Amino acid sequence: MSDGKTKLIIILTYQYSVVVKGIERNLQEEGFNTVLVNDTFDQVGGLAPQANLFLFYLPNDIASDIAKIEKFAKVCAKINTYGKNMVILGEKKDRKDIMNGRYGADDFVWLDRPVDIKNLVNEMNVAMARPVVTGDKKRILIIDDDPSYASMVREWIKDTYKTDVVTSGMHAITFLLKNPVNLILLDYEMPVVDGPQVLQMLREEEATSNIPVIFLTGNGTKEAVTRVMELKPEGYVLKSTTREDLLNYLSKKL
Repeated sequence: MSDGKTKLIIILTYQYSVVVKGIERNLQEEGFNTVLVNDTFDQVGGLAPQANLFLFYLPNDIASDIAKIEKFAKVCAKINTYGKNMVILGEKKDRKDIMNGRYGADDFVWLDRPVDIKNLVNEMNVAMARPVVTGDKKRILIIDDDPSYASMVREWIKDTYKTDVVTSGMHAITFLLKNPVNLILLDYEMPVVDGPQVLQMLREEEATSNIPVIFLTGNGTKEAVTRVMELKPEGYVLKSTTREDLLNYLSKKL
């Protein structure tokens, strides 16, 4: 039996189903108090102050449904604002897309479905005991058209910084007009809109003009570095750098 008698779990789902009903019943049998919120999620803000944990049951099509993704991102932002933790139940195939930093879910716990109720209860208790540090972290945006490299950098720094990833300059501008960050790691060489062009656009927008920008470059020759620094960024990092060196460098900039 769990020690969850006084703990309130807010279950979030896009549509009430037999599976969700079963999870709700099992949690109640384990001693948790539960409240179900679905569809619009308008109640999240009102319930957040007294909630011990949020549990979000994602549908199978979440990664390809723009409307549902937008709702999900708003819920994640609100839960982060209140300093609460969340356990996300989703399909294994969707994990990489959902937890990539774009939707504010990367500080939460992900569990692949189907999940054993005992494992779920254990993960929930761990999540409730884990301090929420999101609000205290500096926020870094990684802009790079190479998803593999961007994901690697994100994995390197996510325990120290709140980290978001976008894969193009235009997506970066849209993201930054809605989400304040403390620093940008910007790929120097990208197709369509390259790093220098992105930097110029950032400096032309009042909301982004003062954000420190550090270029990521794969070319470490003297001529290449000189060309990069002529744009007067906050600095530059070679893509061949190590995790330790990158973290040390960022600590001096933030």
